[in-house]
Amino acid sequence: MPKTLLLSSSSFFFSRHNKFSSLPRKFLYPSTHFPSLSWPFSGVFPRPIHACKVFTMAERTTTSSSHSQKYTNRLAAEHSPYLLQHAHNPVDWYPWSEEAFAEARKRDVPIFLSIGYSTCHWCHVMEVESFENEEVAKLLNDCFVSIKVDREERPDVDKVYMTYVQALYGGGGWPLSVFLSPDLKPLMGGTYFPPEDKYGRPGFKTILRKVKDAWNNKKDMLVKSGAFAIEQLSEALSASAASNQLPDGLPENALQLCAEQLSKSYDSRFGGFGSAPKFPRPVEIQLMLYYSKKLGEIGKPGGAKESLKMVLFSLQCMARGGIHDHIGGGFHRYSVDECWHVPHFEKMLYDQGQLANVYLDVFSITRDVFYSFIARDILDYLRRDMIGSEGGIFSAEDADSAEFEGATRKKEGAFYIWTSKENAQSFLFKIDGILGEHTNLFKEHYYVKPSGNCDLSRMSDPHNEFKGKNVVIEGNDSSALASKLGMPFQEYFDVLGECKKKLFDVRSKRPRPHLDDKVIVSWNGLAISSFARASKILKGERQGTDFNFPVVGCDPKEYMEVAEKAASFIRRHLYNEQTHRLQHSFRNGPSKAPGFLDDYAFLISGLLDLYECGGSIDWLVWATELQDMQARADELFLDREGGAYFNTPGEDPSVLLRVKEDHDGAEPSGNSVSAINLARLASMVSGSKSDHYSQIAEHLLAVFETRLKEMAMAVPLMCCAADLLSIPSRKQVVLVGHKPSVEFENMLAAAHTSYDPNKTVIHIDPTNTADMEFWEANNGKVALVARNNFAADKVIALVCQNFTCSPPISSPKSLEDLLSKNTPSAV
Repeated sequence: MPKTLLLSSSSFFFSRHNKFSSLPRKFLYPSTHFPSLSWPFSGVFPRPIHACKVFTMAERTTTSSSHSQKYTNRLAAEHSPYLLQHAHNPVDWYPWSEEAFAEARKRDVPIFLSIGYSTCHWCHVMEVESFENEEVAKLLNDCFVSIKVDREERPDVDKVYMTYVQALYGGGGWPLSVFLSPDLKPLMGGTYFPPEDKYGRPGFKTILRKVKDAWNNKKDMLVKSGAFAIEQLSEALSASAASNQLPDGLPENALQLCAEQLSKSYDSRFGGFGSAPKFPRPVEIQLMLYYSKKLGEIGKPGGAKESLKMVLFSLQCMARGGIHDHIGGGFHRYSVDECWHVPHFEKMLYDQGQLANVYLDVFSITRDVFYSFIARDILDYLRRDMIGSEGGIFSAEDADSAEFEGATRKKEGAFYIWTSKENAQSFLFKIDGILGEHTNLFKEHYYVKPSGNCDLSRMSDPHNEFKGKNVVIEGNDSSALASKLGMPFQEYFDVLGECKKKLFDVRSKRPRPHLDDKVIVSWNGLAISSFARASKILKGERQGTDFNFPVVGCDPKEYMEVAEKAASFIRRHLYNEQTHRLQHSFRNGPSKAPGFLDDYAFLISGLLDLYECGGSIDWLVWATELQDMQARADELFLDREGGAYFNTPGEDPSVLLRVKEDHDGAEPSGNSVSAINLARLASMVSGSKSDHYSQIAEHLLAVFETRLKEMAMAVPLMCCAADLLSIPSRKQVVLVGHKPSVEFENMLAAAHTSYDPNKTVIHIDPTNTADMEFWEANNGKVALVARNNFAADKVIALVCQNFTCSPPISSPKSLEDLLSKNTPSAV
């Protein structure tokens, strides 16, 4: 492979679900590359294929296909829902295993590696077109060893070959299709391949034959090319720091640069950053909120308001768009158009956890219940549909589903779309007749039309897949519509809630999309954080606030119960108390994969939020155990000499690359989250342990100095982390008193009322032995403050920064007032 095809090291850190990650259904296949048929790689076809020209891409067969009775392969013994979906293909699939590698060596044939996940629409399409095709299966079985990998179960394997495909072709996505030598070196790769040659592009069958011929006739060249590729990638990914800390001024400059770059991509008409397809990237919102607060603190209110305005408008547009499931709650993966209207309908847990958190942040800034309502909407959807009996939170719901029971085909969005025609295909899809006297009110509010409403953009439905159908979207001003109908505003929203409940009940009778019921540690960590924070932040809602469906309107403390139950599930099923190590996921038992960097980092973040929002000291103890295990150079992730964390422990010889990721995409990078975790922990403990955490964080950030200088928009959360580390002293709110008690809960809520990423909340009950033992061992000053300020009949709060503390405060309102000021308030 020519060296010129490899990118610089700073280009290898990619999002899991960036714009290349889930291929837009409607209009093209971005990043689907078909290498030329000369070997080795001499070029690619740069143009996308249009979806209307290949198969009926919005449809796929159900799992009850004829093949399910005729074939069974090794995947039938696996636990992964994605692997089980392929257990009855005629392809002789292997899971990722030494058995498969040995078979390839024995037969001296290349490996065909297919990576996807169970709620991936284009993975379903390729299965229907190719993997259920007996002619394709014969080619694969005769000439290759075929391996199927669930990228959610083995993100380490996925990262190796996704990095290769992205480096070679400039993009990637799922399904990921890669050909390997028997020693697992990549030979060539792409994403989705159609089965037949079309429009001057090779189909999958042609590619299989060409790879077979190349292996038979040019094997040495291919093997050398694959080895060279891994060598070059390994060299490029071995980033290390020239210094143990960032240069002075770089954190502030990176923060400003990232905000400026995002501002230039801001869509002032429809909100969000960038153009279609539009992904909700919560780390962008986090950066702009952080930057807004920073500008306010340094006396630039104009800039602060402008940054906040972008956030507010973006979150409003997303919440009112079709990307938001107005009927059942939660958010879909992304919208195919610029106006957040027609989504790719899968729902991912990592989106829900992060989006709930940013809506909570904005509520804490604005006190506008619009934002708290959306946060509740997300969390109530998760509680209703995505949590197992023991508390683990499931990973995803599919975009595709059958239109009716017994249908042999599934269609994307079938569960979510509506029609208003009297002659609709089924009562289950028809709004007319369900809502009675409020039909017209609902249809006007949600832009429902007899001809279908997917017409807001030429990109929404260019091939008329949704002709006559509606994806509900708030298309009109609520206040104006209520005034037009002469209805009080609250009554108007109550009517909408009743309508949504009726539609929800009808929709529930449709065949549901496939649920991927894996419990993934990292994604649960994100959700634990949002549930825990909601339990305190939502106490700031006005007394008597009315909610309507799909929001339940529960006491916020119920969200804390969800967070604790999820954390307990992980500790019980996916944590080894003796080795202090995590497993990555659970379905019918723990997965074979170990915990990865994201699992540790995201879970630690969730546990810190769980503790700071009133959870037991046990959660903080566990967070420190996990952080210390994460940082053991001889066991897990930390590169103590070079700085930063690798994404894998490096113990599996079949995983050829260890990556230091920094890109904050649809999910934040493990390194960005780890840097913030270390800053938070350093502010809780004292002495050499605090210094140790700070030094690791500073060294980590120094590894990505070039990235922060030149491509800040790619690492928004890392920019926040760098700025947090540059602040001389983190604000500490120390609460002392009996827990649990109403007074303590009220003071905790006050401590979390204001938005301040540079704040740590420490709560301690001097009568609790476990509390006092932890603080005496880890921060004697906190233990001393607790002893000196304990009062049996009240809860005391102190706000400390820069080695000074405020006078003791015993009123939640006084604490709120003190924390709401922009400038440090320590005296």
